[in-house]
Amino acid sequence: MEKKRILAGGGLVENQAGELLMIFRRGHWDLPKGKLDPGETMEACALREVQEETGVTPLELVGFFQITLHNYFDPYLQEEVTKESHWYKMRTEGRPDLVPQTEEDITDIAWVGREKSLALLPLAYPTIAALLQVFWADQQP
Repeated sequence: MEKKRILAGGGLVENQAGELLMIFRRGHWDLPKGKLDPGETMEACALREVQEETGVTPLELVGFFQITLHNYFDPYLQEEVTKESHWYKMRTEGRPDLVPQTEEDITDIAWVGREKSLALLPLAYPTIAALLQVFWADQQP
């Protein structure tokens, strides 16, 4: 039987200094993302989730980046599911203050440069680590 698929949207947010926004949740460095609401576009979902989880505004959607898939046990559904996350590149002005959404178990948020984010990969989920490697490779001149 095929696993239930959960759709989500998220962002790779850069500030004007070229730093990337990362969150720390449940023992792992991650990127802000969340589930698609009924009737919502994926782009709107990604922007909403980044703002809710980090407090960052204003946000500009730059464009689609890629889709990742990962499997996990959903405690609410009580079953294994596949999360299909649609990732978008985003930009913000300046270096906005960060406000972790603690009800989503986010305990830290940071603006990190390329070297720092790559150093955090061992503490990231495998799909996030792979996504970040592709992201930074694309940023090279």
